[in-house]
Amino acid sequence: MTYTVGYIVGSLSRKSINRKLALALTRLAPPELRLTEIPIGELPLYSHDHDADYPVVAQEFKDAIKASDALLFITPEYNRSIPGALKNAIDWATRPYGANVLNGKPAAIIGTSPGPISTAVAQQHLKTILSFTNSPVLGQPEAYIQFTKGLIDDEGAIQVRSTAEFLTGYMRAFAAHIRRHHDISDL
Repeated sequence: MTYTVGYIVGSLSRKSINRKLALALTRLAPPELRLTEIPIGELPLYSHDHDADYPVVAQEFKDAIKASDALLFITPEYNRSIPGALKNAIDWATRPYGANVLNGKPAAIIGTSPGPISTAVAQQHLKTILSFTNSPVLGQPEAYIQFTKGLIDDEGAIQVRSTAEFLTGYMRAFAAHIRRHHDISDL
């Protein structure tokens, strides 16, 4: 069985190192995972005022999540938390009340940063948020990738063998998480 995985890059920068990581993960994913980006850059700031007249871009965003079997969040860490654009996207995904498209959607979180603790604090915040949205998050392995110059080339190839092996294993664990969730939901 093939699973569609929507991935969301928390950074809006086209040259983001997390976007490079996303590209690398699409190359390392097992064949049963088909990764497709769900962009967040065009979403306006969420306001309850939009609930009665939902913007087309927000509905398209929610529809892309609905069409995905699972979600992969690839996030940088800004000020020891997730970027505002990512939190805004999650707010759109869960509103209006009762229309939470993250509910029951299996997810995984990963990120990269030049710092030695990488995106550990941002990922913990994101896990807390996704727990509230009832999105089952892959617990292990955790993946905090310290980005160094030359780690990932422009085509998404990992240049450090041990990192490539770790990320391949991470994507296999994510595939198993998705299968487990879908097997349970089929009961």
